[in-house]
Amino acid sequence: QWQLVESGGGLVQPGGSLRLSCAASGFTLDDYAIGWFRQAPGKEREGVSCISPTGITTFYTDSVKARFTISRDNAKNTGYLQMNSLKLEDTAVYYCVVLSRFIPGPDMCEQNLVLHWGQGIQVTVSS
Repeated sequence: QWQLVESGGGLVQPGGSLRLSCAASGFTLDDYAIGWFRQAPGKEREGVSCISPTGITTFYTDSVKARFTISRDNAKNTGYLQMNSLKLEDTAVYYCVVLSRFIPGPDMCEQNLVLHWGQGIQVTVSS
């Protein structure tokens, strides 16, 4: 049974940092590209960042470039999202995802590629 369990969310002030973790079980994470999506109140779910199975290729949506860093540790079957310089507009529920296939380029993090979703974790940026 596939499971993705997110951790590391919470409340942080603007300019602060959080590190999200995604622990996978029931399957081997390094067979798949993985990523992070988010959904803010009243907005559509969007792909934030994705990473190839080997970790060599990454994608970031424009609004998080130079602030967020995606990584993975296949030996630990875990993915990460380091979020720095957080802004009010980063407030959302963040979801760890497994992608059905790896597509290099701007289409890497498309919602129609999501094979499996985590349960989501709240990130709130507020002063």
